[in-house]
Amino acid sequence: MSELVKVPTVGESINEVVISAFFKEDGDRVEVDENICELESDKATFELPAPVAGILRIKVKEGDTLEIGDVVCEIETDGTAAPAAEAPAAVPASASATASATEEAASAPAAAPKATGEVVEMTVPEVGESITEVVLATWMKDDGDYVERDEIIAEIESDKATFELPADAA
Repeated sequence: MSELVKVPTVGESINEVVISAFFKEDGDRVEVDENICELESDKATFELPAPVAGILRIKVKEGDTLEIGDVVCEIETDGTAAPAAEAPAAVPASASATASATEEAASAPAAAPKATGEVVEMTVPEVGESITEVVLATWMKDDGDYVERDEIIAEIESDKATFELPADAA
């Protein structure tokens, strides 16, 4: 089994990024949330985390310009790795602000989701080397709403760009 890792949405005005550096090599084992590469736009620099653990199969090279949604790599999972957040923008690191969101997990079909009451704490992702704080601009979902994994739940803003925050879990 494998999972494709794509360039995430990193802000409404950013349409493409450049692969500036890979932190791992093709064939390396990566763990959940381990940084795979660094992406640069005309506005900020972002790190791309591994959404699952497994063997990395790189599909592009450093210096390539990719559009949002383009495949960067594939991770061959060993069947025991649990999925993690596809951070839109990156991995939590030095960002000083944090936010938490309550999200419900679904165990029934999408037409009739069943709430489990599981709480998933979300943190503000690092959105660029020089950005140390963000403002929660807009909630896209109301408290108690059911959300799917990767569904945009909020917009956060810095002095340089606006970023979408996807749900880390259903």
